[in-house]
Amino acid sequence: MATAADLPRALKELADFVGFGEADTQTIRSTAALVLAHEARLTTALYEHFLQHPQAAKFFVREDGTPDVERIERRKHSLGRWLEEMAQAAMGTETAYYLLAMGLSHSHRSWGRGGTVPPDLMVGAMSLTQTALAQVFAANLPAAEALAASSAWNKLLLLHLTVLLRGYLREGLRFGGPS
Repeated sequence: MATAADLPRALKELADFVGFGEADTQTIRSTAALVLAHEARLTTALYEHFLQHPQAAKFFVREDGTPDVERIERRKHSLGRWLEEMAQAAMGTETAYYLLAMGLSHSHRSWGRGGTVPPDLMVGAMSLTQTALAQVFAANLPAAEALAASSAWNKLLLLHLTVLLRGYLREGLRFGGPS
């Protein structure tokens, strides 16, 4: 079982397994400006989607059922910071623990009426992000570049999701069995 101290090593092993390499890092960095240019639209669309689904909306509405605009704006800002982190395609110790802290925050901190964020919503949010990024790439890049960008970002999103979900797992992040 990987401990928190083993997290960077386990993340590197998973990156190797999914084929996340230097070419993917370069693709992410070369498309970072495009992604960040769409950051406000992407974050707004994600939170609008959350508000349309009761199981997600409960984290972002007041007692009277109206959207908690202040909370949503803070969350959009935080999501934008995460996109900026992703755009660097860093996979080191600092990134691993940044993601772990985010995952623990979502899995252990109660959010008012919503409680703690369930793992299926984390997975769903990542899927929505993957889809939105693929649409940005398809609309703004030649087909081959859009495919390469979607592939690279999807690998990175999977790696981030793996660490984010660590907060939900009692055994922690394991890759390849006990080490």
